[in-house]
Amino acid sequence: MLLEGKKLLITGVLTPQSIAFAAAKAAQEQGAEIILTNFGRTVSLTQKTAKRLPTTPDVLEMDANSDEQIAAVCEEVRRRWGRLDGFLHAIAFAPQDALGGNFLHTPWKSVATAVQTSAFSLKALAVGMLPSMGEGGAIVSLDFDATVAWPIYDWMGVAKAGLEAVTRYLARDLGPKGIRVNAVSAGPIKTMAGKGIPGFDQISGSWARRAPLGWDVEDPTPVGDAVTFLLSDLSSGITGELVHVDGGFHAMGTDLV
Repeated sequence: MLLEGKKLLITGVLTPQSIAFAAAKAAQEQGAEIILTNFGRTVSLTQKTAKRLPTTPDVLEMDANSDEQIAAVCEEVRRRWGRLDGFLHAIAFAPQDALGGNFLHTPWKSVATAVQTSAFSLKALAVGMLPSMGEGGAIVSLDFDATVAWPIYDWMGVAKAGLEAVTRYLARDLGPKGIRVNAVSAGPIKTMAGKGIPGFDQISGSWARRAPLGWDVEDPTPVGDAVTFLLSDLSSGITGELVHVDGGFHAMGTDLV
């Protein structure tokens, strides 16, 4: 099994439709022991969803914008396992006024929230977990291709561009410690977070037609499987990479019909 004996932290599990849920399920099926995190009112939802996994994992409270809560989770991981082999950063948020075509009028406060939560938190989590990753490991984050300007995605697109840059800089600085850092750029999935984006169907509607492999917006499994690969030792030579799991959509030209 790809992750036999691995100890992993998985953030962002909300419902069984979550990409993070698909990654957690695949990780368990490949032999990993996992802990989930969420915070605030979403903890109870994560606990309920955790029961749908092959083995019900514990859920710890962690706000990725709180250094204190990150440190507390790191200490708990060390107490339980003695080490951490990797984690999935599945954390993103933007206020409603930062989305939906409001780009020119979004106030800095909302932009700052989007960037801190969706990009800077990857750095915060990586640094916070370093004491538990002394033997090296893998960090994976979830992205949505930021090389183009998408309709209605607005400042979340800017935040994802930041996430991609943070991935590269972390790969540079953590590589000497034996830690790989990669991002998975997923096609649109009808998760709770995705459906919260105004006009989500505007982006996802033509995806399956343009993607040469097709694309099922209801199925996060291919993305979860890619995350599992990047958390495994089979990806030992890969870091600073943006892996597209989108049915090939990103490689195609614009529609002419």
